[in-house]
Amino acid sequence: MDDDQKQPGDGTPQRGFGQRRRGGRVRRPAAGGGPPAGNRPPRRDFDPGPPRARAAAMPEPESVKPARELLEQILERMGVAGAHVRYYSRSEGEYLEVDGPDLANLIGRHGHTLEALNLIFNNIVNAGVKKDRHYFTIDAEGYRARRADLLKGLALQTLERAIREKRSISLEPMLPSERKVIHLALADNPYVSTESSGVEPERRVVVIPRSS
Repeated sequence: MDDDQKQPGDGTPQRGFGQRRRGGRVRRPAAGGGPPAGNRPPRRDFDPGPPRARAAAMPEPESVKPARELLEQILERMGVAGAHVRYYSRSEGEYLEVDGPDLANLIGRHGHTLEALNLIFNNIVNAGVKKDRHYFTIDAEGYRARRADLLKGLALQTLERAIREKRSISLEPMLPSERKVIHLALADNPYVSTESSGVEPERRVVVIPRSS
């Protein structure tokens, strides 16, 4: 199990899909290094699809209260007006969902602001903790939950392709939290394994068919 599967962030948030380099040049994948366009995760500047249904409310565990209050304090200091934080759980982990009137700036381009906030927040929550660390996914407007659903679909498509073509398939470079979704989606699959390859910001998931 590699670093992406252990925690939501494995370093400073890096450039995401389609983000321009300095000088205005657009990063292009190396020849043969990425999947066909149809297998690439959607980019933030594309239409993200219809709004995701609001997650069902659930009781907040007492252990979550300090983390939720900390996030509310951070958002207040960031100047995010009228924000309310609620807790819910998904198969890939626990979420702290930020609700508010205008959260586009909190999400940021390609979700990078949320990724940075998520990294800083979880580092604070787990400061000095040696084991049994508690990680949360910070979301806004359902953006990261919707991304996770899309990435799970991508994981299944890539699983089928790796088995059909009997070869390893490399995905496009992703943020650490997005790589974690892919790893978890295929963690218990008997036909493939996953690993992360490369150095940020080009680090990506590789789906590998298991030997029969």
